[in-house]
Amino acid sequence: MAVHAPRKTEIPRWVQLVGLPLAIVGAWQLVSAVDHAVFVFIVAALIAILLNPIVRAFCALRIPRPVAVFLVYGLFAVALSGIAVVAATVLTDQVRASASVVQDEFEPRPGTNITPADEKVDRIQSWLDDHGLASVDVRKLGDDAIAKIRDFDLESHSGEAVGIAQGLVLTVFESLFNIVLVIVISIYMLLDADRLSRFLRRLFPGGSREEDLIERCERALVSYVRGQTTVSLVIGASAGLLMWILGVLGIFENGDDYALAFGAFAAVTEVIPYVGPWLGAIPPLLVALVQSPGAAIAVALAFLIIHQIEGHIVIPKLMGGAVGVHPLVVIFSLLAAAQLYGVAGVLVALPLVAVGREVALFLRERLTLESWAGHPIPVGVPVEVEPREPPAPQPARPAPPAEPPPEDAPPDATES
Repeated sequence: MAVHAPRKTEIPRWVQLVGLPLAIVGAWQLVSAVDHAVFVFIVAALIAILLNPIVRAFCALRIPRPVAVFLVYGLFAVALSGIAVVAATVLTDQVRASASVVQDEFEPRPGTNITPADEKVDRIQSWLDDHGLASVDVRKLGDDAIAKIRDFDLESHSGEAVGIAQGLVLTVFESLFNIVLVIVISIYMLLDADRLSRFLRRLFPGGSREEDLIERCERALVSYVRGQTTVSLVIGASAGLLMWILGVLGIFENGDDYALAFGAFAAVTEVIPYVGPWLGAIPPLLVALVQSPGAAIAVALAFLIIHQIEGHIVIPKLMGGAVGVHPLVVIFSLLAAAQLYGVAGVLVALPLVAVGREVALFLRERLTLESWAGHPIPVGVPVEVEPREPPAPQPARPAPPAEPPPEDAPPDATES
């Protein structure tokens, strides 16, 4: 069966001049007025696009589409529950243990008011004094920092943070941006996905089925999620492995004990663009800093190496083409999403950019703008001017008759 090229629809000049600006302004006013509803629909649409290939695979097994939709959501809920159980049981102990290590550094030794952190500050000050840097007084800075940290009671706050994290993980599919509405809307979208595809094919005829807008958006979103998941796993595994190596070598004491927690935290924060990779280095750096400056330097160098590998090898190989837009567009999208919806907007910005790119390419292949060449926009008010008629041609005047010669003229010599 021959595949016809998509037919292009020409947009008239008056629509370009009036309709498109009004549509842009109206869309912006709508987003500003009902931003929460728009965000809920955006999240629901992204979830529906991401799950639609799985639903279509179940439908290929002669399972009715409504049953396939609810089956996919059931499997999705089971997977999230399993991840929550693992996080609550395995990672919680390591988080508490690493927090207690930091807290112990600021607890006075029995019978004295001297803490391990005080001893480390004294050793640093002695090293500075021996090398002619006595003017640098780190004791005062260290005492102030230790007093603030001691008053802060890191262990109790970390316990609260762990409790909040556990509650958030266990209830994430109940409270994520009004999750009930998101699920209901995404279910309706999944149930009507085929109907929407047929409507778009009637609206934009021509082209193969693989070039349908819905399937193109699915491929773009699945490609982005697959790439981002792989990057997070690679970065998390690399961070955990390096922390384990530093712990085994004795450079970062207890680094091997908390390698799993450090790697998991780095993998999760990798989802946040630009800022996430640096956030992932904070917990191991804090734990290493209370042990020794050398351990902190080793951890900082390890994460610097990880980020260099990420920027030059992992991201280009695994995420290249996943979004497919200029970096300036990505940065602007992140800033705009952060201003509109906060951290949640940042998390959905790049998937939305990937889908928006496919929508723009789809419309570009099927819509064309009527050319303005040869049709300049009139400037000023046209004034009709009556053309001036040329003067009527005058008839030629007849030549005057020849005058007869005078009578007394001498005869002509030829006559004789």
